[in-house]
Amino acid sequence: MADEDKNAVHAAARQGFTKEAAAYARGRPDYPAALAQWLSGTLELGAGRQVADVGAGTGKFSALLAATGAAVVAVEPVDAMRAQIEAQRWPGVRAVAGTAQALPLPDAALDAVVCAQAFHWFACSAALDEFARVLRPGGRLGLVWNVRDESVDWVAALTAIITPFEGDAPRFHRGDWRQPFPHPAFGALAETSLPHEHVGPPQQVIVDRFLSVSFIAALPEARHAQVRAEIEALVATHPQLRGREVVRFPYTTRAFACRRH
Repeated sequence: MADEDKNAVHAAARQGFTKEAAAYARGRPDYPAALAQWLSGTLELGAGRQVADVGAGTGKFSALLAATGAAVVAVEPVDAMRAQIEAQRWPGVRAVAGTAQALPLPDAALDAVVCAQAFHWFACSAALDEFARVLRPGGRLGLVWNVRDESVDWVAALTAIITPFEGDAPRFHRGDWRQPFPHPAFGALAETSLPHEHVGPPQQVIVDRFLSVSFIAALPEARHAQVRAEIEALVATHPQLRGREVVRFPYTTRAFACRRH
């Protein structure tokens, strides 16, 4: 990425998340209850702590961070996504415009920086440099993803529908997000894995979820409608989904943490 573009938001994220911010808020899964212990234990969040949720999206993770008692700055560059946060008016959450490489925060202001479902969009040394700048010595960096369980055949079938359209959009499963590590300001990453399910009507946990994927949301209208039709056909015909009012979508929540030197 050219230097002048280092703070730019990827087109798939900017376009897709602008078009489908509401579907994102409806369809994205929350996080397992057990992650609260990781936040309070591993990341040492609690009352009196200051944390930034970088790439906060619609604020699903910001609300979870606020539940620890910490004061949360939700940093989100896409206006439509940030508007979803502002509409919720969660106590202890302040939404601001900004990017991972240019956080609107002073030096050594934070006890933790967390990126949920987001770090793959800006995984570069410049972002880690900026995180190190705003973190106090000993502060924590947390990276979290809900990862689909592809061992379930209908989950794999859904992935097969959308994968041809992903283009150059950054994706967790490619592993490119690891390239900036190791970084001189941070210790080694430690991983915690937790089982998780998103339970609800198929329209929400499957259709809205997949239509909110950045590169699907950014498709031209006709192609977007084609993808929707394929997803809805799978829901209508697969033996484990057909006729179900409630489905259980399997995930593994993968949480990574490291300490600022």
